[in-house]
Amino acid sequence: MPYNVRQLASLLALEFRGDGRRAITKVSGWGEADAGSLVFIDGDAARGSFPAGLEPACVLAPPSFADAAAAPFAGGVALILSPNPKLDFAKAALLLHPRPTGGGGRHPTALVAPDAVLGERVELGPYVVVEEGARIGDGTILSARVTVGRGCAIGEDCILHPGVTLYPGAVLGARVVLHAGAVVGADGFGYVPDGGRRWKFPQVGGVVLGDDVEVGANTTIDRGSLGTTRIGEGAKIDNLVQIAHNVEIGRHVVIAAQTGVSGSTVIEDCAVIGGQVGFGDHARVEGGVVIGSKAGVLPGKVVRAGEVYWGVPVRPLREYKRLNALFGRLPGMKAELASLKAELAELKEKLLP
Repeated sequence: MPYNVRQLASLLALEFRGDGRRAITKVSGWGEADAGSLVFIDGDAARGSFPAGLEPACVLAPPSFADAAAAPFAGGVALILSPNPKLDFAKAALLLHPRPTGGGGRHPTALVAPDAVLGERVELGPYVVVEEGARIGDGTILSARVTVGRGCAIGEDCILHPGVTLYPGAVLGARVVLHAGAVVGADGFGYVPDGGRRWKFPQVGGVVLGDDVEVGANTTIDRGSLGTTRIGEGAKIDNLVQIAHNVEIGRHVVIAAQTGVSGSTVIEDCAVIGGQVGFGDHARVEGGVVIGSKAGVLPGKVVRAGEVYWGVPVRPLREYKRLNALFGRLPGMKAELASLKAELAELKEKLLP
């Protein structure tokens, strides 16, 4: 919804400069900005570095930018001053582009079991299937081809994008967002060998996603084998991530794309996991840890708090950098070692009878 500069600054508890009556209708990048756009500058960009000819309605900028930033623009572009422009830009985006909520529509192709319980304003898209005993909270949106299995529970104001599948018994808190193709509650990968074949270990546990969790497209979260797979409140999981059975992910954890988390791993609150990180089973990541992209965490490894980690096997970043520098010197060290060996052999030949 639109706001003028004064209103938006007030809602963000920030100061503004310029014409407070200018209307802001959307957030934009610099390349797409027009007279209704809010854009942001993150850092002390040099004066005159702005794209020529662009006149957005308002710029979110650091306080130090107040005097230098307005000059390159014509038309009295306003400023909202923020110590963290990127963060306040994200908050402004939620005000200008509020997340959708269900309007109560039901497509004629949607199939809902007679004993399923739907709250007020639940919206059902084409070919949605809601199975027996499922419960769906007020204002939730189920987009096209979403399947909600038997006995699932979905909180209020959730958004399930096209093609999401919830296996029976999955539990979602409020305001959960599942992007297209996400699968929650499939069987974990567990088999017991007898020397000739593999017997499937029971996958009869649960899966629970807390409030405000967001899960990317084509990510899979398996149910517990005998216990429960848990994703904590506010966790953000990217596209193409695999979460195995009995994994526990804490509150406000961030996991980037193509990461794989093996069974019974624990990732504690506020950890940040880069893309393509691999976890062995029963690993533990302590709260607040940062693990860089393509790192490898061995089975049973405890990654201690207070460090940034990288590499395979994962190690503190300062150690990884030191070893990485040594790796680059290995060819020269090999040649030097070969030369020393040749000199030593020559000395032995001369000195020994």
